[in-house]
Amino acid sequence: MAVAVALAMLTVCICATTATGSRWGVDGVRREVTYDGRALVLNGARRIMFSGEMHYTRSTPEMWPKLIAKARRGGLDVIQTYVFWNVHEPLQGQYNFEGRYDIVKFIREIQAQGLYVSLRIGPFIEAEWKYGGFPFWLHDVPNITFRTDNEPFKQHMQRFVTQIVNMMKHEGLYYPQGGPIIVSQIENEYQMVEPAFGPSGPSYVHWAAEMALGLQTGVPWMMCKQDDAPDPIINTCNGLICGETFVGPNSPSKPALWTENWTTRYPIYGNDTKLRSTEDIAFAVALFIARKGGSFVSYYMYHGGTNFGRFASSYVTTSYYDGAPLDEYGLIWRPTWGHLRELHAAVKLSSEPLMSGRYSNISLGQEQQN
Repeated sequence: MAVAVALAMLTVCICATTATGSRWGVDGVRREVTYDGRALVLNGARRIMFSGEMHYTRSTPEMWPKLIAKARRGGLDVIQTYVFWNVHEPLQGQYNFEGRYDIVKFIREIQAQGLYVSLRIGPFIEAEWKYGGFPFWLHDVPNITFRTDNEPFKQHMQRFVTQIVNMMKHEGLYYPQGGPIIVSQIENEYQMVEPAFGPSGPSYVHWAAEMALGLQTGVPWMMCKQDDAPDPIINTCNGLICGETFVGPNSPSKPALWTENWTTRYPIYGNDTKLRSTEDIAFAVALFIARKGGSFVSYYMYHGGTNFGRFASSYVTTSYYDGAPLDEYGLIWRPTWGHLRELHAAVKLSSEPLMSGRYSNISLGQEQQN
């Protein structure tokens, strides 16, 4: 209950802090994240970035430093994670940010090792996680309908998202404050279900975008697999071959970002294990950069970890994405980890022409192009 009281006070008092979207860090150094049609722009410089998804809930605080260190050695610039509503608010108004749910500690460890953070707040996250990350008590709210233009749902969604954002601000974790968070995500793959809600679907998308922007985080927002993401929200790609399937940014002023490059298939009880070859992952990355002008690729997962406490969704095994570059226990999975490290280094050597040059294709015949 003490945690709940503290969080309530934080929500009320956050406007009195210096963390209100200022572009000046606590050390007096100006920090700014924007974007253009080529890339995310940090302090005026376009950046090509490689990211890896790791979930603080699927590992332990004792593992975090080594996992992050191996990700950095593997050539990553960013650690990406979802925020898990049902572990943080298991009972309405009662909060838990301790142990492996200590998201602030996780983000601070990422920052301590010199990496950035992509924070996927959702709060619907899917992630093969029980109830898609929603707390069970949400189902009992009178007259609620999830993920649509429904007032009870929007009230609870806005309250939780605001609470997480205010916590990050209070801790000084957004990039303009001197923190590592450079981009955030609202909603998750909503376009897959949007038509089922009729006119309420698009109106909900616009509401979610406006709500997120109104929180004044000082960093860009994105929506994954959402081709109609309203400006200035960046629409991003999830999938195996975004170099082929991504329709592209819905505005020439937005960059091509790949939020989920699936490194393998998550295992399901009774099914055969399906691993993705290292060569296929690497080729897909190169194709996305060359064909789509991609400048941000995040591996889902880079470390899958363990589904503790029966939090896996139905039929998903305890071990999650064990064929990722770091296996369930954080051990390096070869040759994937090393091969991708070399790919990242090679791409970074060409970052200047990739970020500043003009793309062109030259036909080498009906079956080839460069």
